[in-house]
Amino acid sequence: MEERQSSSRRSSAQYQFSPDTPWRAMVEYLKNVLQNTVSLKVREWVKDYCRKNGLLTLSVLAVVTGCVVGFMLRSLNLSTQAKIYFSFPGELLMRMLKMLILPLITSSLMSGLSAMDTKASGRLGLLTITYYLWTTFIAVIVGIILVLVVHPGTGTEKEGHKASGGPVMTSADALLDLIRNMIPSNLIEATFQQYKTDLVPNVKSIPLDSQANYVYIMPDYENPKMGHPVFLELTPAPEIHYKVVPGKSSQMNVLGIVIFSATMGLLLGRMGERGSPLVNVCLCINECVMKIINAAM
Repeated sequence: MEERQSSSRRSSAQYQFSPDTPWRAMVEYLKNVLQNTVSLKVREWVKDYCRKNGLLTLSVLAVVTGCVVGFMLRSLNLSTQAKIYFSFPGELLMRMLKMLILPLITSSLMSGLSAMDTKASGRLGLLTITYYLWTTFIAVIVGIILVLVVHPGTGTEKEGHKASGGPVMTSADALLDLIRNMIPSNLIEATFQQYKTDLVPNVKSIPLDSQANYVYIMPDYENPKMGHPVFLELTPAPEIHYKVVPGKSSQMNVLGIVIFSATMGLLLGRMGERGSPLVNVCLCINECVMKIINAAM
């Protein structure tokens, strides 16, 4: 009897002085309440919904909450430093997601295309190119129709546009830049820079003539009946020719990295067992990156 009483006292003492006991009791109480009030079908439906659409629901709620809080904080007239502090967590999240772009693209493409059949990958590539061309064609047609119907910019002043008019890159230069970025000259440089054609102005001065262009007769203030001639010489605008030179843009060359990763993935799939070590490395990197993204989101 004494041993039973002592053991019961020890267990009751542990139960009383354990810091996790109130939280566990509260969790158990909430579980019991939910089990008694909510039916089994509703609980299963909620679990299935949270498993499938939990991330999407939380993302939408976060966007709505951010918009509401942002509109509420507009009336407070926060300082620039306070806005920087307020946006600091979001800045960290965006920096982390940008950091994971490169390993996610390379590992997922190389591991995914290496496991595909050559015929299946060729068919997938053909479908992708066809889909891209059709969507681009539809976007161009819709844009032309909307411009003809809506006439955007009608009635606005165009003086600022004329004053700020500069060199305009042609469609041929833009297409050539796109093709150049598909095959980067340096793979390491493609992670933080991409090719871009620059237009450098070349000013050519025009020789001036010594003759005056216009002669005006201005009245004399002392004797209004008399006048004195004023010679006005107009200086013509210099001729500006733009020279096409190669340049760089401080942006990641995603297109070149995608082409390189897809090519490597297809070749690793053809190599068979010799390429399996690198494929396993890409699979491990892809799994680690996805776990980091899931933890961040």
